[in-house]
Amino acid sequence: MLDVRRLHMLRTVAARGSIAAAAQSLALSAGAVSQQLSALRRDVGVDLLRPDGRTVALTEAGRVLLEHADRILTAVQEAESAVAAVKGTVGTTATLAALPSTIARIAAPALIALGSDHPQLTVTCLVTDQAQLRELTLGTVDVVLGQRYHHLPDATPQGIEVSPLLDDPLLVVTAADQGDERPVTLRELAAHSLALAPPATDCGQAILHACHQAGFTPSPRYVTADIAAQLALARAGLATALVPRTAIDPATPGIRTAPVGDHPILRLLFAATRHTETANPTTTAVVAALRTAAREKGAPRLPPA
Repeated sequence: MLDVRRLHMLRTVAARGSIAAAAQSLALSAGAVSQQLSALRRDVGVDLLRPDGRTVALTEAGRVLLEHADRILTAVQEAESAVAAVKGTVGTTATLAALPSTIARIAAPALIALGSDHPQLTVTCLVTDQAQLRELTLGTVDVVLGQRYHHLPDATPQGIEVSPLLDDPLLVVTAADQGDERPVTLRELAAHSLALAPPATDCGQAILHACHQAGFTPSPRYVTADIAAQLALARAGLATALVPRTAIDPATPGIRTAPVGDHPILRLLFAATRHTETANPTTTAVVAALRTAAREKGAPRLPPA
């Protein structure tokens, strides 16, 4: 009989591209993962992986087995959720992946509320802007507090359930003694020294797309995904930044914010979980806390997905 844990390791190696990377994400040694995959190879009697430069790739048999493994692991998740629903109680552990820009005003208040309402629940929070939904599909995390910009394609993987939290507009940020709080057109920013997110990021792509709609291509003087750095540059009068509203502490001294008047740039903040037919009480509690925090700290709450 096939071992579910070994199937999970095969899926992780396929997604990560190497045994070393898979071992790191699974908190195991590369040797332990190799041993388990060798045992899986003996179970099925055929090679499942082949060298591919510095990485590994699935053989034809490996691809076939992975298709079945995905269905098997999904069924296991369904079973776990169904049993948890019968118990009707929130569990003891969960892992949340959250964007750095959401920590102060959404993730942290939600974690405080969870600690009060469900003291038995320990939530591990991974602060990262890298491949969050992939981690969700791999089972590395249980809930993702993520983002999607409205005018960019929706790349949500199959099997992921998204619960919208709020629309979060990007604001124009300058030094407090520059400009005013009236709406600013993007076209005006063509003459500014800009501090923008790298074009390879979702935020950078969204800004680039909006600027093209406004009739120009931005040439930022400062390129960084670090919002704290963008705000520091704006506060110093060195640059104008475009920063999500929830990432800005209203009490931050030395800056002025204004909305974009002609081509608003909106990111949708959402909570995502693996889809199961039966709701899991633990992930439901985490999503509910995030929704409450978003309603209280950000824009008006959106209806459930």
